[in-house]
Amino acid sequence: MLIVIVGAGRVGSAIAQRALAAGHQVSVLDEDPLSHERLDRALAGSWEDAGGRFTIGTALEIDALIEAGIEQADAFIASTDGDNTNLVIAQIAKRRFEVDRVIARVLDPARAAWYGEQGLETICPTQHAIELFERALGTL
Repeated sequence: MLIVIVGAGRVGSAIAQRALAAGHQVSVLDEDPLSHERLDRALAGSWEDAGGRFTIGTALEIDALIEAGIEQADAFIASTDGDNTNLVIAQIAKRRFEVDRVIARVLDPARAAWYGEQGLETICPTQHAIELFERALGTL
């Protein structure tokens, strides 16, 4: 399975490393060349030596997505630090490139819920934290 991940921050790089360790093909796209260093952590060699792929580019540019392998992707994860970017590129992956499984990280709970109602799979760590606090402290 080819998984394309956009954003090599803490979240994206952790998911990429786990997916690669699980035997998946993993391609990561990030605009910051230094983010590659996060992918190399905990590996004996480099990310590429382990079988990973890294593309430098802007996720909102179709050419960068194509270079990262979106046309062959079985799954797509949008995990940049911007909700707007994640929502737009997730929709591009789903609608234009017809990727089977698309997930977008969205920090705003209201936006995550609305886009979820529209059929886009979202993960909202903010909402998750709220739910954990509510369970721990009783209803807020």
